[in-house]
Amino acid sequence: MTTKEFTITRTFDAPREAVWRAWTDPALAAQWLHPHDVVTPPESVRIDPRVGGRYEYLMIAPDGSEYPTGGEYLEVREPERLRFSWADPGDSVDDAMLITIDLREAPDARCEMTFHIAGIDDDRATHDGIHQGWTEAFEELDDALEAARR
Repeated sequence: MTTKEFTITRTFDAPREAVWRAWTDPALAAQWLHPHDVVTPPESVRIDPRVGGRYEYLMIAPDGSEYPTGGEYLEVREPERLRFSWADPGDSVDDAMLITIDLREAPDARCEMTFHIAGIDDDRATHDGIHQGWTEAFEELDDALEAARR
């Protein structure tokens, strides 16, 4: 039986606090919270990073398809951990996938991020493009962090 979860670990050339802000500041999140060739309009991003707080954003594909996304924060420990549900904005926590973000300081003022998603197996994530979508989003995050450093 396939485990319904997968993990992506990535190191960013930015301090942990900058990566935390990228996850919790709506203006920054709009810059990267989408795969390549997809946009997240800044006005669509709402983030209330506290336990019980909610977030939502809209991704728009090149063909005009819209993908509303949202969830509820279940654990918030600044600047080291976020845990939240991930689904359509109106879905309950019970019906959603769960995402855990762990941020660790790494040498040379860098940040190691461990992204873990539960509720979807790796086979389906590959088939549905979820794994690739998050991988591309983290490449966008790398670019956004680089732009913020300049």
